[in-house]
Amino acid sequence: MSASSFPGRWWHRLDDGRIQCDLCPRDCKLHEGQRGHCFVRMREGDAMVLTTYGRSSGFCVDPIEKKPLNHFYPGSSVLSFGTAGCNLACKFCQNWDISKARDMDRLMDQASPEQIARAALACGSKSVAFTYNDPVIFAEYAMDAADACHAHGVHSVAVTAGYMRLDAAKAFYAKMDAANVDLKAFTEEFYFRQTGAHLSPVLDTLAFIRHETDCWLEITTLLIPGLNDGAGEIGELSRWMMRELGPEVPIHFTAFHPDYKMRDIPATPVSTLVRAREIAIGEGLRYVYTGNVHNAQGDTTFCPGCHAALIERDWYRIEGYHLTAGGACPHCGHAVAGRFEAKAGNFGSRRIPVRLAA
Repeated sequence: MSASSFPGRWWHRLDDGRIQCDLCPRDCKLHEGQRGHCFVRMREGDAMVLTTYGRSSGFCVDPIEKKPLNHFYPGSSVLSFGTAGCNLACKFCQNWDISKARDMDRLMDQASPEQIARAALACGSKSVAFTYNDPVIFAEYAMDAADACHAHGVHSVAVTAGYMRLDAAKAFYAKMDAANVDLKAFTEEFYFRQTGAHLSPVLDTLAFIRHETDCWLEITTLLIPGLNDGAGEIGELSRWMMRELGPEVPIHFTAFHPDYKMRDIPATPVSTLVRAREIAIGEGLRYVYTGNVHNAQGDTTFCPGCHAALIERDWYRIEGYHLTAGGACPHCGHAVAGRFEAKAGNFGSRRIPVRLAA
């Protein structure tokens, strides 16, 4: 095994001599030296290896609301990092320079799980987020980093498309304290044509996280004009959430901007996000947000009981925090779903690049 590779989990040998990766539904079948669709999982000898373990495309301290997570220690900071590669092929990828990278020289920062945990402490971050590209493909690294973080009292956050086999998901989400899952759309056609993947495994992941783990869950759907922003589709998505996840899982409808292979599609109008929010609330969802636009109504957390404004936001900055120490409305006593403290953090909307100490 080369110095740059790490033993991978979730694979098995096939009768024809190939080995199959069992991490995600792509089921990549590999001969010697071949890489999977994600590019970072590779057959080396008679085993699967992860080629990006301990290597990052960069670190940055962000507000937790940027992940986006609005119900997970609001106002706190999170140390964010990713590696390279992805197991989806989204034509609208907004981190394409990282997720589509085939040049491992982009991975400049060497970082062990312990270094990551200590860096989070040094930065005053409450959490570490595995993000920028999908942590599913570097699951072994993310899980080890989560263990190191937990040993230091730091939370772990996954920002992911949720495209993962159930056996792997059981091990992965057992290590995660929170996750934002990107539900790309609510049609199989969109998933197949625009991401090269399938909808059903993502829905299975969402239901698993919600009902079988202690991981706090929020969902993001990027609305792309003419492709997944129809009122009918938003209604179906919202009804599925009500039926399968319940009313307390927050969803963020966020604005698309032209990028990667979709530069000819215009940015999402604010009115589209506002309409999507209204549809979802009308179907019974309690916490519905708009993102990537300036919209105070869509940034604010309202009490499901009396509709009082409980967490007022301006983009990623907390402008007002009116929850009790137990995370309830001070007016009517209705408990707000999430992970809260008596006071919100005050990190604000800053973004601070970080270089890890050797």
